[in-house]
Amino acid sequence: MAVPGKTNTLTDVPGLKVGQAEDLAVQTGVTVILPDQRAVCAVDVRGGGPGTRETDALTADTLVDAVDAVVLSGGSSYGLAAADGVAASLGAEGRGFALMPAPGVPVSPVIPAAILYDLANGGDKAWGEEPPYRQLGKAALAAASGEVRLGRAGAGHGARAGSRMGGTGSASLVTADGITVAALVCVNSFGSVTMPGSDVYWAWPWEIDGEFGGVRPAPGWSAPPEDWGAAKINPGARENTTIACIATDAALTPAQARRFAIMAQDGLSRAIRPVHTPFDGDVVFALSTAQRALPQPAEFNLARLGSLAADCLARAVARGVHAASEQAAAEPL
Repeated sequence: MAVPGKTNTLTDVPGLKVGQAEDLAVQTGVTVILPDQRAVCAVDVRGGGPGTRETDALTADTLVDAVDAVVLSGGSSYGLAAADGVAASLGAEGRGFALMPAPGVPVSPVIPAAILYDLANGGDKAWGEEPPYRQLGKAALAAASGEVRLGRAGAGHGARAGSRMGGTGSASLVTADGITVAALVCVNSFGSVTMPGSDVYWAWPWEIDGEFGGVRPAPGWSAPPEDWGAAKINPGARENTTIACIATDAALTPAQARRFAIMAQDGLSRAIRPVHTPFDGDVVFALSTAQRALPQPAEFNLARLGSLAADCLARAVARGVHAASEQAAAEPL
């Protein structure tokens, strides 16, 4: 039986750190997922309006088969500059890909990234020609540690989940044979994370130990086919996105990591209704830190890990929104 890890966050996966930074005036933020060593990475993009960087480099037939970090950012297209800051800092440390190492030739850090739209959340966006994201990326990298802050933190700081406050969520599972699977997500969805007319999260069947409130639907409740509940009323193109990273310490090939990411996307379908719409830019990255061998038979165990990743991602969505709601409720009027 799988149980949550020590922190119930992405950093339960051995070999991973997470850094988060926010600009409170702008109401935005950045999250950096930093492996101790270059890690196999894949991506699955389902939303109709994604904003990404270096995702083409992650296909299984390309030259580069590992990355130096993954960046999630607010700021819509401006937020992609967060990865520039991370690349500059890691490159200065000598971390990156070198086709033919040579004196005086810089390495090239491989930093895939995805962004969410938080430009209309009321923060001060009068940044002129100096958006804050490059510096936020560097700050998030410098803050990388074993701690993951939930709710209004990192890239989820200024997010909205339907008509509710969005945020950053995370969850983990450790299997009986010692493999860890975990997810981190920044929820800025068009769809609702709760059932119509209630505070029950769609992800409630996967909740463990009341981690997002323990609220349950009334007996006999069923979902009205076209009642989306607390979804956004006036969505716009590229204005809604759920961006996430799932990870495991099992050794995966690039092709296996891609299947891992594809299976994990089902976690968003369990936790958000509707999801993967034309208005969303949903992106899920998958990382393998390769701390332990994938058990045999490989195909069966990959399916097993993918299913656990979907469970973790569904729980992470609800945990992030629940934490943001609790933070808002605790603020003085």
